[in-house]
Amino acid sequence: VQLQASGGGLVQAGGSLRLSCAASGRTFSSYAMGWFRQAPAKELEFVAGISWNGGRTYYADSVKGRFTISRDNAKNTVYLQMNSLKPEDTAIYYCAADFAPYGLVETKGRAYDYWGQGTQVTVSS
Repeated sequence: VQLQASGGGLVQAGGSLRLSCAASGRTFSSYAMGWFRQAPAKELEFVAGISWNGGRTYYADSVKGRFTISRDNAKNTVYLQMNSLKPEDTAIYYCAADFAPYGLVETKGRAYDYWGQGTQVTVSS
């Protein structure tokens, strides 16, 4: 599986962005998908995850109520809608895929098998 993240950019605090992650391969629907982020000098952080069929979603406490993860298996794409952005959301955002056809959603980065290249999100105050 190859992943291509896009949609990052510069936005003012309170604004919105939607990230997309396009996946190659015909088995996309067998993978749970996750979004992670890494800010300068900080560790990789789980942001949101979604099960193979979209039936389960998980969010980091820091983004609950502001971010929404979704997926379109027909388009092999997962999305992260980010609203009410804060300067502390500034980071490189990565999408990742975990082979999980039974509905599990992992929050640890080491569980994910494939990673996209990352897209920069910068939120100005």
